[in-house]
Amino acid sequence: MDVKTPLLPRTERPIPMRRRHRFRRFHAAAFVFVLGLFWLGVNWQCTDPTHHHNHEATAKVPMEVHIMSKCPDARDCLQKLVLPAMQNVSDKVDFRLSFIGKATEEDDGVQCKHGQTECLGNILELCAAELYPNPKLYLGFTMCMERDYPNIPKKELVQDCALEHGLDFDQLNYCVSQDDGAFAMGMLRDSVTRSADLNVTTSCTVRLDSKVRCIVDDGEFVKCPGGSRPEDLVRDIKKLFDVAKGWSE
Repeated sequence: MDVKTPLLPRTERPIPMRRRHRFRRFHAAAFVFVLGLFWLGVNWQCTDPTHHHNHEATAKVPMEVHIMSKCPDARDCLQKLVLPAMQNVSDKVDFRLSFIGKATEEDDGVQCKHGQTECLGNILELCAAELYPNPKLYLGFTMCMERDYPNIPKKELVQDCALEHGLDFDQLNYCVSQDDGAFAMGMLRDSVTRSADLNVTTSCTVRLDSKVRCIVDDGEFVKCPGGSRPEDLVRDIKKLFDVAKGWSE
């Protein structure tokens, strides 16, 4: 495979999604797709019908969302909870988007539940956050991708979402292929390792102020103390922000 060739596949047949199924490795050696299939012992949950971190004001409330890019629960979580809340309190939130997968030590690769296309989708969304650290930009791009998650990472979808949200497609593509894929793979490994270290295995998991705030699993909002509506999340963020602001003054 010529490493200079753009790495966004034109067509990919979506990987069937099941609660437990086989996994594929994705590694940085020219982003060659490994065809071997593997079973994982961890119960990664996602039912089918960021390397970059904002370190600005210390008073902002940490919020982290852990997803898999080809997961319908990630779409529902972002669309029904995270995005509406962020539209109201983005100035009060130190936001981070992280991904769920498994780093493989034997080849410095990553296993993604829904196959190599999900690994590439995760990388594209991480690259968007790296290049455009304003959550309003990269979250908009991510939500656009998630709405059509079965087609991630088709080139046409990525181009359309980049255009819609003012992202440069060529820069995204360069981020994916930089250093023969090693740069992007490093971001993905760091992201999935972080999720694993935090014991997060369900897409989508929302963590607020270092605590699990809500989980979307099999289309249901569960483990959401204080409510699962955007206004509930906004209320909690404002309370935490006021407390943090008081401490920093």
